[in-house]
Amino acid sequence: MTKMNWVVIPLRVLLVLVFLGLIMAQVFSLPGEFRQMADENPDAGFVPGLLLTFAILEILCFQIVIVCTWRLLTLVRADRIFSDESFVWVDVIVWAMAAAWIMLAGLSTYLVAVIYFTPELRDPGTPILLTGMVLIGAVVVLTVVVLRALLRQATVLRTDLEEVI
Repeated sequence: MTKMNWVVIPLRVLLVLVFLGLIMAQVFSLPGEFRQMADENPDAGFVPGLLLTFAILEILCFQIVIVCTWRLLTLVRADRIFSDESFVWVDVIVWAMAAAWIMLAGLSTYLVAVIYFTPELRDPGTPILLTGMVLIGAVVVLTVVVLRALLRQATVLRTDLEEVI
């Protein structure tokens, strides 16, 4: 077994487990949880439905990232990661992560506004937590963009090296 298989095989097993867990959450856990929230708090209005939609779309973004990561691992094993084909998958990862971040920022802004304008909900912990999550999400998305640029540079260098040889 090559050195790369020691990383690729366990990562693929973990990706499958996470993907299956996310499907279970989308289909069974989240709808029941938010239905219960709506039943217990009828005055919450559309918020449980909004949160359910948000959670399902966020999970869908993570599932897209998992599928693209699987494809990139296939390219790694075939020693084709430094090819234009890999950029298709990396670009999809960037867009999925950006979409997840935009949804998180939008929902967080809405929830912070609701908390700020509702005196009985004015707990500083929730807005601080939401702001922290948005900032961390931005860091992750921008880090992936930088890694994409590094992959582009490495691909160009490898192409140049192959032309020399």
